Amino acid sequence: MAQKISEAHEHIAKAEKYLKTSFMKWKPDYDSAASEYAKAAVAFKNAKQLEQAKDAYLQEAEAHANNRSLFHAAKAFEQAGMMLKDLQRMPEAVQYIEKASVMYVENGTPDTAAMALDRAGKLMEPLDLSKAVHLYQQAAAVFENEERLRQAAELIGKASRLLVRQQKFDEAAASLQKEKSMYKEMENYPTCYKKCIAQVLVQLHRADYVAAQKCVRESYSIPGFSGSEDCAALEDLLQAYDEQDEEQLLRVCRSPLVTYMDNDYAKLAISLKVPGGGGGGGGKKKPSASASAQPQEEEDDEYAGGLC
Repeated sequence: MAQKISEAHEHIAKAEKYLKTSFMKWKPDYDSAASEYAKAAVAFKNAKQLEQAKDAYLQEAEAHANNRSLFHAAKAFEQAGMMLKDLQRMPEAVQYIEKASVMYVENGTPDTAAMALDRAGKLMEPLDLSKAVHLYQQAAAVFENEERLRQAAELIGKASRLLVRQQKFDEAAASLQKEKSMYKEMENYPTCYKKCIAQVLVQLHRADYVAAQKCVRESYSIPGFSGSEDCAALEDLLQAYDEQDEEQLLRVCRSPLVTYMDNDYAKLAISLKVPGGGGGGGGKKKPSASASAQPQEEEDDEYAGGLC
């Protein structure tokens, strides 16, 4: 370990020498300096000196930036972020990854920028859901600008689920609408049906029955929706909600069609309640046909054996 640390310091000394100017050398040799800082960073990393490795990567990034080598500068900033991740300093790590993503876009490599932002979003999920949503939305915007709709829709989907998890239903409704529109444009109709179910669950949690109805009506324009089991389930769900039919609401919300959706939406379904009801669909309960027929059956039974 001591040998690696010593090796790292030697590379830093060489890098600093390359950056010095003199009467005969007017311009720093940024390229050679960046190479030496990169070697120093690896040596520090191997010696488990992560703070010093991070500093070396930042020095490498600066040298590349001064040399107008934006892609390599961005890579070095990302590496500095990874060192901070290993140091459990996630917000700082994400700052450098975001800086790297800007450089990737400036360099003309937006796909790399979007993937970096996606990684940053995953880092932030356990710590700050709002920040993670912002990162996923940024990444989606980059892909959308490049007309990479599938990747953009997947990232918007991540944002939608996290918004639901935070119970930010207004934002989740808008996010799901955008997601559904993207899948419709890609002609991925079965996924559109699932997004409609998610939309309806979100709108009903907002207690906006009219908006939920609108989601279903709009989806009739999607090929195959009107004859699908998803459509039938949604019609049953809206009817149960409108009529405060607890039994039917529970039946739809606990059907495999709904419970096998992404976990955040399945939880929405389980916790849905009819207007004025308790939790989990605990509102009014209509008497079933068998229950209403029972008194008549008991009367019939009383005389079933005749009068004697």
